[in-house]
Amino acid sequence: MNLHQFRFVQEAVRQNLNLTETAKVLFTSQPGISKAILELEDELGVDIFARHGKRLRRVTEPGQQVLKSIEVIMREVGNLKRIGEEFSKQDAGTLSIATTHSQARYFLPEPIAQLRKRFPKVNVSLHQGAPDQVARMVIEEIADIGLATEALDAHDELVTLPCYEWQHALVMPAGHPLAQLERIELEDLALQPLVSYHPSFSGRTRVDQAFAARRLKPNIVLEAIDADVIKTYVRLGLGVGIVAEIAVRDDPPNGELVSRPVGHLFGRNVTRIAFKRGAYLRNFVFAFAEMLSDRLGRNLITQALSGQKPDAQDYQL
Repeated sequence: MNLHQFRFVQEAVRQNLNLTETAKVLFTSQPGISKAILELEDELGVDIFARHGKRLRRVTEPGQQVLKSIEVIMREVGNLKRIGEEFSKQDAGTLSIATTHSQARYFLPEPIAQLRKRFPKVNVSLHQGAPDQVARMVIEEIADIGLATEALDAHDELVTLPCYEWQHALVMPAGHPLAQLERIELEDLALQPLVSYHPSFSGRTRVDQAFAARRLKPNIVLEAIDADVIKTYVRLGLGVGIVAEIAVRDDPPNGELVSRPVGHLFGRNVTRIAFKRGAYLRNFVFAFAEMLSDRLGRNLITQALSGQKPDAQDYQL
């Protein structure tokens, strides 16, 4: 058995058992992949895949166990490569970050600038997407780090740690009636057209849950994944915006829009940082995590990656 066979099996599963697509991704021939998988099955003495003719139909029960072992082996092979890279290039390389637009636009610029100042030979690659896409990019090792508020802790393949807390804010024209209220309640918002995030982004789940708990139905007239887009439509008069507070932090105090924090309505949200379970992290990855939050020290991350449960006061915000 060899690594090529393991890679073929792993990619075949990723491509939904389509060997034509598997061959395209791996830049090889379909017959060669089929032959290599059959040879591995013969050597192991079990069928990894159930077949109908030459087509793969499903992963067998012993095949599921084989896949788990292949995942461990391929992850450790990747770790070996990273060890070599780190010791040959201690302070050089590429840091790949998967994150949402809000994090890339409002939270990450300062830490990335700090990283580049401390490690000038490190390049940064930003991959933006929905939270589920962020999780998938870390799992598939497209990214070293994932950063998002939603979805990351729903994947067993990931180790996630809290990064920072935040609350939502309302954004509206300066002359809006809500801007004159001393304290805004959900009943006030339920009467307004609202512009907010798509349900999979930036704590929108908490917003929906808050309205549902009070048996109120929000009038969401427009959804977006980008706070700048939300603010644009608020300026045009479509409604009151609900955004992450970080998105209004640097807005001019006397601008055409005003903001009001509404943590009392929707609670606190926690943005989390994610690593692939068992991953080997280079020095500058640890350093960058520490720049994101003073809670994310090397010891805490190492414990989490190795399966140890860190102290509760460190592990939770």
